[in-house]
Amino acid sequence: MHACHRLRLIGRRFGLGQRALRWAPAAALALACAVPNSFAVVRADARGLAHFGNHAASREARLIARWAFVSGDRGPHAVVVVDKKNAKAFVFDAVGTLRGAAPVLLGSAIGDHTVPGVGDKPLSQVRPEERTTPAGRFVAEPGVNQRGEDVVWVDYDAAVSMHRVRANVKSERRLQRLASKTAADNRISFGCINMPVRFYEDVLSPLVHSAGAVIYVLPETRSAAEFFGVSEQQVRAATAQTRGPGREGASSDTP
Repeated sequence: MHACHRLRLIGRRFGLGQRALRWAPAAALALACAVPNSFAVVRADARGLAHFGNHAASREARLIARWAFVSGDRGPHAVVVVDKKNAKAFVFDAVGTLRGAAPVLLGSAIGDHTVPGVGDKPLSQVRPEERTTPAGRFVAEPGVNQRGEDVVWVDYDAAVSMHRVRANVKSERRLQRLASKTAADNRISFGCINMPVRFYEDVLSPLVHSAGAVIYVLPETRSAAEFFGVSEQQVRAATAQTRGPGREGASSDTP
């Protein structure tokens, strides 16, 4: 069975969390906590629309984050946008406030699909081309893996989760990859989304447990607009309706 497997906590999807496990050696934990990530809160406007503030974000990340809120697709829950092309995650609370952004590590294989049955394989049997991070819309689900570590499941059946970065294999240089200024070296996992320790523990996990979250993993083999079936024109129109008459130019944080 996949080493990232897999114990689902029934009834804990939205809010019955457990204390974060301190799994990393002190030195590794210190380096992981030093990885650049931002916990600066960017307030939503009065309409509950997602805003990135001064954070660098791709046009596609802005489009899907805004669409998740103006369309109501995320329901009453928080929103997590994972931009695979730029190896970065953005976490918004249920009213559209950006709670933080951080670099992430992703599956080493390029692709937006999940190979059938890959979640049931031991890691030793997962071929390099099968190590993808699937794109799509997912409902976050708190749980634990076989190591007893708390994780946030993205796709339980495929054994894909968001979790603290693990620095167990020094040659993989996972902490250094997170700390680098480029996204080119952030492809190293078997498909899971690795996050800086502090970002996972202080931003993502508490929000998922308290409010639930919908996760949007952006594709890398085609456009996000095509993949999710949404256009910038649709988002602008929905945003204008939310603003009301005469306020079409009220926000500069457009997709």
